[in-house]
Amino acid sequence: MHFATLASGSSGNSMVVGDGEQNFLVDCGVSARGALHNLSLLGIAAQSIRGVVVTHEHHDHIQGVGALARKLKIPVYATPGLWEELDRSVGKLTPEQRVEVSRSFCCAGIQVKLFPTSHDSRESYGLRLTAGRGDKRQVIGIATDSGAITKEMDDGLTGCDALIVEANHDQERLWQGSYPWYLKKRVAGEFGHLANRQLAEALLVWVQENTQKIVLAHLSEENNTPELALRTVLHTLRASPIAKQNPGLRLRVAPRYQPHDLIVLG
Repeated sequence: MHFATLASGSSGNSMVVGDGEQNFLVDCGVSARGALHNLSLLGIAAQSIRGVVVTHEHHDHIQGVGALARKLKIPVYATPGLWEELDRSVGKLTPEQRVEVSRSFCCAGIQVKLFPTSHDSRESYGLRLTAGRGDKRQVIGIATDSGAITKEMDDGLTGCDALIVEANHDQERLWQGSYPWYLKKRVAGEFGHLANRQLAEALLVWVQENTQKIVLAHLSEENNTPELALRTVLHTLRASPIAKQNPGLRLRVAPRYQPHDLIVLG
């Protein structure tokens, strides 16, 4: 299985996941043109995209969903509750493209399990993606846009081979920064976004001996920096038994506008 973020942050979020020659997107919060350009930078053909899975209805996750689906003639996967919101914003799709899903379904040969996150949207989900079986099984966990760590997140993200997870803000920078008070409260609240320290502590539970890669995603442009997010998370992990149990674990930060190199699990 392979994956990459195509864009990450409040300006737009999208990820590509695949197994073999089939791929799908998780969200498309950038323009369809931007998503296709970033896919081309990774050497991924547009014709290999089998659908878009939507995590929630905020603009920075769905901006290009409708246009991309129409251009590539691919389905959009979302829960019934999310479709009540998406129907207002993604534009006209054929009945075949409008796919209602439950908490478990298959896309591009990969098993998708949704689990709720804690965010101020109609519905908001993380994903546990599984390809293969037995010794060849590989699992990717994805969770952004959550103000708190839920039991469902623990269940969905523990023991994955790779994680794409939110490190949105540094708490001190947020409270001392220029955001208006109401927005600071929203970001730091139970239904906002995860702080670097919150994520670092959660990783002590989620990371197991098989975990190979962690990508820190959805960083705030004003209230965080890649260096600060990495430093905070590494400080916590290095002080824990994880550093000795998993010396091959690698961390990186998702770029805001460009994709990072395609990560291939193995």
